[in-house]
Amino acid sequence: MNTPTKIDCHGHVSAPAELYAYKAGLLSHRGAHGRGKPHISDDQIAAALRAPNPSFGNVSHLDHLDEAGIDLQLISPRPFQMMHSETPAKLVEWFTESTNDVIARVCESEPGRFRGIAGLPQSMELAPETWAAELRRCVTDLGFVGAVLNPDPYEGTAVPPSLGDPFWYPLYEVFCELDVPAFVHSAACRPPARESYSLHFIQEETQAVIGLLQSQVFQDFPDLKVVVSHGGGAVPYQRGRFRPGPIRRPGAASFDDQLRKLWYDTCLYTQDSIELLLRSVGVDRCLFGTEKPGTGSVRDPETGRWIDDIHHLVDAIDWLDDHQRQALYRDNTVELFKLDLAGADSEGATSG
Repeated sequence: MNTPTKIDCHGHVSAPAELYAYKAGLLSHRGAHGRGKPHISDDQIAAALRAPNPSFGNVSHLDHLDEAGIDLQLISPRPFQMMHSETPAKLVEWFTESTNDVIARVCESEPGRFRGIAGLPQSMELAPETWAAELRRCVTDLGFVGAVLNPDPYEGTAVPPSLGDPFWYPLYEVFCELDVPAFVHSAACRPPARESYSLHFIQEETQAVIGLLQSQVFQDFPDLKVVVSHGGGAVPYQRGRFRPGPIRRPGAASFDDQLRKLWYDTCLYTQDSIELLLRSVGVDRCLFGTEKPGTGSVRDPETGRWIDDIHHLVDAIDWLDDHQRQALYRDNTVELFKLDLAGADSEGATSG
């Protein structure tokens, strides 16, 4: 079996603690002391990538990638840090912009290893046109290749419009204009709540898929590219539940065909789940994603491997041929995000 270049579409920034100290200051004075800025040196940027992290098994971000043979990772803000539901809205704007600036510096510090996925200042006190301004800045000025779209900016405190609602159209217009994908990934879930933020992710991704597919969004924006994180929430697993609807509407596309309007990452931590996703939507609609280091960066006591060692799970799928494996690990992400690999070895620069 050939070892293709591995491009991980689902990573989050390992930022210096000074970024989060800056956030704490904003929250403490609620903007009364002005915007300020986080004071972060190049050495601190480098150390955040290289220092062992107790939250991630006492291994550094770069060591996690090297051990898994990941050549390039697309990184976005840490979702639970984004505080979209905080007030006043200027706090969300300031922290989002500072986080994106840190992501840009991380990418600059490791040329060829990272690409930026923007966070958006999705305060519901602001219009989506304002969120889109930060998307435009990150793509045109910082060279980012996409942006995270949080389907629940209220973070569990109220009910937002479905992603099929025209409320979101000003943002979709800019995604299409810039020709970059929207990466659906929820942020935090504020207490009191029935669910943890990890469960909130899955519920919001499920809502996002159904909301988009039961709407006019792809008729109105045929060029819109949407990636759904964590394998599409519960939808591939429960797709049989939604098949009868289109059958009752003569001429409607089947639900299975509708699922292929979206893309999905492989950020699922069991082989059978990944296989179900691939069989449900097709290998050509899936992107290799690990979220490494993150929630799954703990060793499985039965195997000794990291739970988020998704490459081992993909490699164990015996019905994938070399062409499909390369499409999953590399080619689908390169094509969708229009990545310029700048001479990277397409046959695999590292091994894991």
